[in-house]
Amino acid sequence: MQPERILIADDDLDFRSTLEDHLKEWGYEVVSVRNGRQAWHILQAKGAPRLVILDWNMPEMDGVEVCRRVRERTGEPYTYLLLLTVNDEEGYVMQGLQAGADDYVTKPFYPRELKARLHAGERILKMQEELIVAREALRVRATQDSVTGLWNRSAIIEILQKEIARAAREGTSVGLIMIDLDHFKRVNDENGHLAGDAVLAEAAARMRRVLREYDSIGRYGGDEFLVVLPQCSLQQAVNLAERIRSRLAESPIHLSTGQALVTSSLGVVASGEAKLVDAPALIRLADAALYRAKNQQRNRVEIASIPLTTAYNEPATKVSGALG
Repeated sequence: MQPERILIADDDLDFRSTLEDHLKEWGYEVVSVRNGRQAWHILQAKGAPRLVILDWNMPEMDGVEVCRRVRERTGEPYTYLLLLTVNDEEGYVMQGLQAGADDYVTKPFYPRELKARLHAGERILKMQEELIVAREALRVRATQDSVTGLWNRSAIIEILQKEIARAAREGTSVGLIMIDLDHFKRVNDENGHLAGDAVLAEAAARMRRVLREYDSIGRYGGDEFLVVLPQCSLQQAVNLAERIRSRLAESPIHLSTGQALVTSSLGVVASGEAKLVDAPALIRLADAALYRAKNQQRNRVEIASIPLTTAYNEPATKVSGALG
């Protein structure tokens, strides 16, 4: 195990040296500074120590002010702050705790007492880490599709809504591709649902490899997927859709029961072309283009038709003939 890093700030050189010796003997990696301003500078850096011992009275910035500034920050991880003070009167101690200190030790300190208080701090930090891990696991479960590892339906729609709003503010365009795997029901019927899940997972992996780093893809439902393309014109979205179609169809997917050649039908639209700031309307246009592709022998890309009403930012109520 790596030693726990600990930051100490004290302007008394002799006291600081004694404290360093104890901490190193107990297995800590020590970062040592002589005033609060230096400590605050270190604590703002990425990967700063999370265990901190601060003298109350220091030049430039005292320990209480450092505590106050640390607690004013938002975000994680948590920093455990321990104040050193020569005054243990109740009102004095309360001032430090109200400023954000987790604990205090009087000077001169008893080594065993300090060691016990630091171990208590380590336990608190460990519990916080475990809570963060558990919370992240819940977040993933709430937003990720369990079969493909992609965003789930609600998450990808939320991403689309955010990107449309951003594009409207910045005067850019969002591309949207809706994808349906051709004859996927046949895969399930002939090979079973486990094989169907394997096909979905491999198809998702192939599509993800085609996308740009800042694009998003989610499972919209069953064997349908949505791809959200920020800062993307209609032509760029069409080109990317064609690459997705080619990548899916380039080789069979190997299954325990044999092989499955998977093709896809794709519908493409772009908010700039449609002049839309409405996610449901954009999805309807892409969906209509997708079904036009499926009705024209599948394994093809179709561009959404833009009804006249849509160009004026009104609800899309009718979708007619293909543009591409």
